[in-house]
Amino acid sequence: MSQAKLDFLETSKTYWNPHKTEFWQDAGIDLVIDKREGYCFHDMDGKRLIDVHLNGGTYNLGHRNPELVEVLNAGAKRFDMGNHHFPALARTALAEALAECTPDGLQYTIYGAGGAEAIELAIKSARNATQKRKIVSIIKAYHGHSGLAVKTGDERFSKTFLSEDTLNEFVQVPFNDPEAMEEALKGRDVAAVIMETIPATYGFPMPHEGYLPAVKSLCEKYDALYIADEVQTGLMRTGELWAITKYGVTPDIMVVGKGITGGMYPISCCVVNERAGAWLKQDGFAHMSTAGGAELGCVVALKVLEITQRPEVASMVRYIGDFARAGLDDIQALYPDFFIGIRQNGVILGLEFNHPEGAKLVMRRIYENGVWAIFSTLDPSVLQFKLGILMTQSLTEDLLRRMETSIGQARQDMLEMRGRKVS
Repeated sequence: MSQAKLDFLETSKTYWNPHKTEFWQDAGIDLVIDKREGYCFHDMDGKRLIDVHLNGGTYNLGHRNPELVEVLNAGAKRFDMGNHHFPALARTALAEALAECTPDGLQYTIYGAGGAEAIELAIKSARNATQKRKIVSIIKAYHGHSGLAVKTGDERFSKTFLSEDTLNEFVQVPFNDPEAMEEALKGRDVAAVIMETIPATYGFPMPHEGYLPAVKSLCEKYDALYIADEVQTGLMRTGELWAITKYGVTPDIMVVGKGITGGMYPISCCVVNERAGAWLKQDGFAHMSTAGGAELGCVVALKVLEITQRPEVASMVRYIGDFARAGLDDIQALYPDFFIGIRQNGVILGLEFNHPEGAKLVMRRIYENGVWAIFSTLDPSVLQFKLGILMTQSLTEDLLRRMETSIGQARQDMLEMRGRKVS
């Protein structure tokens, strides 16, 4: 490591985030991202990494996608953030485009600057529409870190700031358990169920066949709204524009973030049906967000939607997903006692390892070998493995070669650790 990087990391601990900086160093990840382009970036010391973390799908189209850079630069000649109180060309154009491409009945777009704010909007909209307060989410869920959003997730993210649910308004049930969901809903006091279509921070466990439609039916039976969190699963990552439609569910509210920014300008969207959007006709000033729906962000997001919906993109997602899966199957066959499972839908993958923190071992080794992916925060045995939707076959081949070497090394690390424990 260069002296310049060492100095910078010390400065980061002094002025930015001491624990997070130290955490990555202790994990053997001395990463400081510098130059970036496509599905690769370079560390400040020049090390190149293939990015299959994508910051939760933010870089679906790659880092600094040339078409997005062009549209952002062109937009800046006319637009800035704008004024959130007034109708605006780009803001209305994006809302209209979302109404056209989202599931049936979703009519209005309410804007935030980030995913957590859009989750807050979804919860507030559901509470207004139903005049109920209770929200049901999934155990090990994650929907953001802001005030209401953090209450829907794992207590790890709420207890630090004394944000635990003390009024019993936020209920959690196991994923893929319709009986537990019905038990939570049958009191008819629930405003909404909120779920990531495939829970990302939990390691992408896949919904069992019929589970999501069953939850939607239960919501209808007990008069609760269904909020689909598509922040990490939407925008063609499953081979369809929205993962929720692939499971045959029409939500009342859908949250879109991360990928809609193209990694270029912060924006998030809460798209609601007529019932959930009733407050927009009652008091349109009930929620305000200075940066929500910033016009430059809308310009970029419109281009993201256009690129993402090109017919060749869906075809490539399916092809690359199948190609990567074949290569991963081969790697799994080499190390079946360590690499024990692959969760997949399109280019959303979770790689399962036979050690409680196996994905941390793999993360360190792939980092050394020029790949960046991250373990699942709420299940460190699973590596989040997120391919870009414009990924090429040649880069995927390079990625798979590096993964094979790295997984073999991580397996040896595990065996040595277990040997030390036995002795």
